[in-house]
Amino acid sequence: MALLWPFATAAVAINLFLLGLIGISLGLPALSPVTALWLSLPLGLPATWAAARWVSRLIAEADGG
Repeated sequence: MALLWPFATAAVAINLFLLGLIGISLGLPALSPVTALWLSLPLGLPATWAAARWVSRLIAEADGG
């Protein structure tokens, strides 16, 4: 799970930044890339947990169990 954390956190940061860009069209203030990175640090943990569960299920399915 620790190996997946940087990748899941980076994916969360990218998605938060893009969500901030969509928010501009709705009249919300812009979300800077640095703010998206800071917000992704705590939000990366549940994303990592979900990704680890998904990968472990895929491995179990590939093993036939």
